[in-house]
Amino acid sequence: MNDAAGCLTAGLERHVVLVAPEIHWNTGNIGRTCLGAGARLHLIRPLGFSLDSRQVKRAGLDYWNRVSPGIWDSFDAFCEAFNPVEGEMALFSKAANRVFWEMPACRRMFLVFGSETGGLPELILSSYPKDCYRIPTTGEIRSLNLSTAAGIALYESIRSGKREVETALGDA
Repeated sequence: MNDAAGCLTAGLERHVVLVAPEIHWNTGNIGRTCLGAGARLHLIRPLGFSLDSRQVKRAGLDYWNRVSPGIWDSFDAFCEAFNPVEGEMALFSKAANRVFWEMPACRRMFLVFGSETGGLPELILSSYPKDCYRIPTTGEIRSLNLSTAAGIALYESIRSGKREVETALGDA
């Protein structure tokens, strides 16, 4: 992680989790955003593209080799490895009732997104009913692009998390 990203996320741990991503351009763009924000990218199989694909590397530009995403065979395997506690998960769905600025401000957060065409599976959403959020839009569009949504959520989680860390340090 570069020094600027370390300062951006000092005291915070951020993970962007893509469940069954389908479009290599989005994954490359999200990887680049994660690298710039000091976050870790995780990809949950199945993937709609090959990670060796020239297009993924092009979308991540010359940064892809430093993104080094975690690859998981299932969402359950990912959760078993990281064991998130209450409040650390934020699942994104256009059908969620809560808006993203209501996300908790935790030191460690997992921002979870579904595939471009299907979103998150109902089984995953129903496992975390209090942790589902949406990014509001006008009725003029169906939804935001996945890479745009991931960037919005990631930087909002950093902004609110930094405030929480600074408050905790001030109370110490």
